[in-house]
Amino acid sequence: MDFYVMTLFPEMIDSSISHSITGRAINKGLINVRAVDIREYTTEKHGKTDDYPYGGGAGMVMQVQPVYDCYKAVCSMIDEEREKRPRVLYMSPQGRRFDQAFARELAKEDELVFLCGHYEGIDERALELLNVEEVSLGDFILTGGELPAVTMIDCISRLIPGVLGSSDSAEIESFHDNLLEYPQYSRPEEYMGLKVPDILLSGHHANVDKWRREQSIIRTLDKRPDLLEEAVLDKKEKKFLRKLLEERKDTTQDTNE
Repeated sequence: MDFYVMTLFPEMIDSSISHSITGRAINKGLINVRAVDIREYTTEKHGKTDDYPYGGGAGMVMQVQPVYDCYKAVCSMIDEEREKRPRVLYMSPQGRRFDQAFARELAKEDELVFLCGHYEGIDERALELLNVEEVSLGDFILTGGELPAVTMIDCISRLIPGVLGSSDSAEIESFHDNLLEYPQYSRPEEYMGLKVPDILLSGHHANVDKWRREQSIIRTLDKRPDLLEEAVLDKKEKKFLRKLLEERKDTTQDTNE
């Protein structure tokens, strides 16, 4: 999969994705990440890419010309003769919330283009010309779009076959079936009086799988109960969840009394 990041600070992208899993995936040729410097496409002197907003107001706005010309250059890097325009994601707090389901959707693309804004944003005409999809990591403001872009690239890359060591790795992490991941343990078996659950030492794989699944349900109920509405559970797991809810309801009533 090919990722193109339109940015004023390409070094932020290059330094962030060259390590760990994404770095290994790049070395293996499983993904390609190219940071494209918007500043190289400006026609203004001294590499200027921003100007004061029409109508007044604080801050500066990134200009339409360098952004659009940078986009045209990216399109030519992909395939200037292709009919389908690349999918352009604009990092914006006003956009669709990025989550694991969205990541799975994006992982099906052959390439993705990320547009990173700065200052007070980007001239609206550039967003219209590029037909961007606005994407948000959450209800907070960052200095620029580079960190969200890197975060999304990391998340999406993990879903590409071969990037993770095990083919099952991406399927058993948090948010699989809309559940949080179960607790993990490694050696030693005991540390400062804290022991690994006996079930994990039993060697009984079916029981281990059942315990892990139940722990995922418990964790989701404790930490993110909103996810349970769309969780994928079988009949036994639904029964287990109902039992948990009843027990907690009884405990709450006893406390109130």
